[in-house]
Amino acid sequence: MVNKLFATLILGALLVGAAMAPRLSEANTPEGTLERPEWEAEMAMTAPVEIDGKALFWVRGTTAFPADQRAARIRERIVTLARDASFETSRLRLVESEISTKIMADGQLVLNVFDSDARVQDVRRQVLASAALDRVAQAITDYRQARSRDALLNGVLISLGGTLALAAAIALILWLRYRLDALIARRLQGRISSLSIQSFEIVRAANLARALRGLNHGMALLIIFTTGFAYLDFVLAQFPWTLGIANHLLDLFTGPLAATGEAVVIALPELIFLVILYYLVRLILRMTRLFFEAVARGSVTLAGFEPEWALPTYKIVRVAIFALGLVVAYPYIPGSSSDAFKGITIFLGLVFSLGSSSAVANIIAGYLMTYRRAFKVGDRVRIDDIVGDILEVRLQATHLRTLKNEEVTLPNAKLLEGRVVNYSSLAAKQGLILHTTVGIGYETPWRQVEAMLIAAAELTPGLLREPPPFVIQKSLGDYAVNYELNVYCRDAKAMEQGYSALHRHILDVFNEYGVQIMTPSYEADPEVPKLVPREQWYAAPAVREAEAGQS
Repeated sequence: MVNKLFATLILGALLVGAAMAPRLSEANTPEGTLERPEWEAEMAMTAPVEIDGKALFWVRGTTAFPADQRAARIRERIVTLARDASFETSRLRLVESEISTKIMADGQLVLNVFDSDARVQDVRRQVLASAALDRVAQAITDYRQARSRDALLNGVLISLGGTLALAAAIALILWLRYRLDALIARRLQGRISSLSIQSFEIVRAANLARALRGLNHGMALLIIFTTGFAYLDFVLAQFPWTLGIANHLLDLFTGPLAATGEAVVIALPELIFLVILYYLVRLILRMTRLFFEAVARGSVTLAGFEPEWALPTYKIVRVAIFALGLVVAYPYIPGSSSDAFKGITIFLGLVFSLGSSSAVANIIAGYLMTYRRAFKVGDRVRIDDIVGDILEVRLQATHLRTLKNEEVTLPNAKLLEGRVVNYSSLAAKQGLILHTTVGIGYETPWRQVEAMLIAAAELTPGLLREPPPFVIQKSLGDYAVNYELNVYCRDAKAMEQGYSALHRHILDVFNEYGVQIMTPSYEADPEVPKLVPREQWYAAPAVREAEAGQS
């Protein structure tokens, strides 16, 4: 009797700690016990023998006879004995053999306890068999007791009481919810009425009331759900057929939470490293940004590095720092070594490579245009047949404002392939040359024509006197000599106004000296030169400059 009690206590302790592996070092591992790798391998091949949701003991399986099938066979034998009302548990016996200790019932085998079963529990085979016999006897008694008439009737009555308690609890929760809704409405209604003029405050108060009511309803639903769950677990535990479901019902919710918590604990060192790496990368990015901002302001100068390159270069360096941080962090990301994570990364990489070829081309083109110093924000440029001012240079496209105040968006790759004329890059230092061509007949001395063109240039405001304007005879045409007038200006954005003023003064000077500007082609000289007499220069509705200034 003492041996059986001792064996029962040992088996009970082992069953309570069956899911916990002993974390023993090699120096502290007693001789004959299993180290953790062996224990895990042994437990992976075991299965519990359960009756009415209670685990009696664990049995080991083999490749030919898996543990779960063996446990099911043993359970069927125990249940068969329990259903036989004539069988008494005192007739259970232990029978020793060379390879096992058998638990027999009137000559029928209940189960075999092998050395492999005892090795998993780290006890002798005879001790484990004695404890298993006591467990089988107790399971038979409990099986019959749980299905007795009094036990079932008691379970039904308790379940009915629990149902009534559940209904009362739900009614109380709903009543409290409605009362709290009314309290919220009363407390906030006075505030809304007192602020009837301040519409913004009314909106804020209404939003607060809506949020409080939503919180109230959410808490009520949560309490009802928790109460219903507790009721279901309580009722299922009253009957032997559903006791196993009740025992595992809580695991449906706590299991994922426990697994998540265990995963977090296991990954805690990696998570700490990722947090440190995040703040380190953030610090490096902040220092890099401050440095390039100083370069852009001119506070820090680098030989051969233009200030307008600072922001694009910072973007490149930022991407490089991000990429380096991701490379360092990747092995420490929880689940990064799993096949699912690898499959997702490969899929995303494939999608990015297939769908972003044009985007990457535009980004590279944008940076190439920046470092080539083709233009910068504010420059007046011509791109193909579009003339305008650069508004913004982004990674994908460049935005222009045309002379008609239209915004045009051009992909950066198109700019790299096309021809870009920058009117502003040299205008401030060397001056931009405005040029226009006139055709004058051969009967007019060329020296007179050049002098008149120079005079028209000197009369035009906004043009430079140094360097001086100059004239080029471009060609000797079929009907006229083509002269090109070249003048300098500093402001590229005043090109159109400069051309218009220059053309007006050319017309005035040539009319004043009676020299006809030839059309592109003609068949004969007209009888009267096509000139505008001076007295008609300000014919209505034109107004003289002096009069316009006085008005």
